[in-house]
Amino acid sequence: MRIAILGAGESGVGAAILAQQKGFEVFVSDKGHIAEQYKNMLNQYGLQWEEGHHTEERILNADEIIKSPGIPDTAPIVAKAIAKAIPIISEIEFAGRYTKARKICITGSNGKTTTTSLIYHILKKAGFDVGLAGNIGRSMALQVAQNDREWYVIELSSFQLDNMYDFRADIAVLLNITPDHLDRYNYCMQNYVESKMRIIRNQRQSDAFIFWEGDEYISKELKKHDETGEIYSFSDEKSPASIAFVEDGVMRLLAPFNFEMQLQELSLRGRHNVRNAMAAALATLRAGVAPEAVRSGLSDFPGVEHRLQNAGTAHGIHFINDSKATNVDACYYALDAMHAPVVLILGGLDKGNDYNEIMPLVKEKCRALVFMGVDNQKLKKFFGEKGIFYAETCSMDECMKACVRLAHPGDTVLLSPCCASFDLFRNMEDRGEQFMEWVKRFAHEGKEVEGK
Repeated sequence: MRIAILGAGESGVGAAILAQQKGFEVFVSDKGHIAEQYKNMLNQYGLQWEEGHHTEERILNADEIIKSPGIPDTAPIVAKAIAKAIPIISEIEFAGRYTKARKICITGSNGKTTTTSLIYHILKKAGFDVGLAGNIGRSMALQVAQNDREWYVIELSSFQLDNMYDFRADIAVLLNITPDHLDRYNYCMQNYVESKMRIIRNQRQSDAFIFWEGDEYISKELKKHDETGEIYSFSDEKSPASIAFVEDGVMRLLAPFNFEMQLQELSLRGRHNVRNAMAAALATLRAGVAPEAVRSGLSDFPGVEHRLQNAGTAHGIHFINDSKATNVDACYYALDAMHAPVVLILGGLDKGNDYNEIMPLVKEKCRALVFMGVDNQKLKKFFGEKGIFYAETCSMDECMKACVRLAHPGDTVLLSPCCASFDLFRNMEDRGEQFMEWVKRFAHEGKEVEGK
């Protein structure tokens, strides 16, 4: 049986190694450039691969295709495979066939990396044999091939969920559904909602589904599904349906065990992080972690890179790296957590964003906006028509120089761009790292870097 793999990044290479181990004939194809570390892995295992193009006859004769989540169905090679009715699956779907591990799966438009990392941190600290996979960590397929675990904590994007069919989450966590990636869903919100709801696909009654009760879509969509396990909802305030909620400065859980924790004991701050903590507590308690171990993990979790990450203070200005904020809702939560006046960096590849959601917070908290992107026209039109002061830039250096000119001592420069990064940067990590590096140079060199 032949398997073709499209995309030779972390997930693709891991899937290739597992497929070879299971006796498949494997061919790996990447239309772009394959990183040296992945070329070395492919060569180490004697796998056949190509880069810079797709050889159609070697892909379209496959019995099954494993596709990188970043490749859309509209890509010509994928469209041809669909026309030939070749099954197309994700790496997670493939890996799930070959492990008996229990799986905690997390999705949501915002907060999923923090919540996934927090759940993994708690399980690891509690002594569980656990792997971290999906959008973060190492390829699940590679872990299954080389060192299978008893548990996996898996962050799942909508793109990964789209190509998952028989996979089942023992514990599914859906944090929220807000507009994101609409360019991949024909600018139809319902298409995106249905993609996120696939997290509960194939669940049994003995499984668990954890979700935020206050979401606009989840409760309504849940009525259409009968395959969910036990329901655990969490909310900002106590309600008749909520299993977890906040009351008098205390996070309270009524199931699967009674659990209470003062909000001030949580290592992460901000309303959105309280929600993430409730989801993580529900998931880990349901997985069998002792309450005291959950409490300990919630209190010493160090946080996630590029998500409200403190980049330091230089010359009286505070800098916050929130490069992971690639949609409007994520930026909303970042602004909501700010207390000092803000110079906000926005821009990149717009994904169908509606900026009305953040407009009240922009007016309340922002001294100025700085746009950083190849094309800032949508931002200029939206905020300019509302009389918001902005500067336009098209590089990190130009952007940061504008920020420090506009900021006053005590202000915060917040990189929370609402957009994807691929117009100017390799990825959102590259954007965040360049931001952090610029701040370091500014702290050391001061006015020379600033250009005053």
